[in-house]
Amino acid sequence: MAEAKSIYNFSKSSKIEEWQIVNDEVMGGMSMGLIQINSEGNGVFNGHVSLDNNGGFCLVRHDLEPIKVEDYSSFEIRMKGDGKKYQFRCKSSDHQRHSYIYSFSSGKDWKIITIPFHKMEPYFRGDSLKMPNYQGDFLSQVAILIGNNKEEDFKLEIDYINLK
Repeated sequence: MAEAKSIYNFSKSSKIEEWQIVNDEVMGGMSMGLIQINSEGNGVFNGHVSLDNNGGFCLVRHDLEPIKVEDYSSFEIRMKGDGKKYQFRCKSSDHQRHSYIYSFSSGKDWKIITIPFHKMEPYFRGDSLKMPNYQGDFLSQVAILIGNNKEEDFKLEIDYINLK
């Protein structure tokens, strides 16, 4: 196995514009999420999920030049949050419509979560697909989504995302 590889390490000098917000407004919803760098240099994904107009999610994503990840078997994320449930998502190509998803709960203290590739399941617009889980061949996007079918404020602080 190769040494850990950084996908994104947040710092005070991070170019936050490398991350994109996709709120449910793309389908008429009213949710509002944003990403910023705090005074400690961590990425903070926060906002409000609204169920108005059939909404219900906020997502932040980072697109990458496709990289080979076959020497790795998992993602590692150092984060703390609000105790709510989130999804970590990835795509293996720019043209892929579905995402591979792993759900996790955040805690109020810093913790490192490990997400094995083989536990990331394929989904498209909330529907499970009958195809293999993430194979860990290429990686072109990472994302975090909140969408718990309820109206809520949220806040997730992220230090780094690595391959392990």
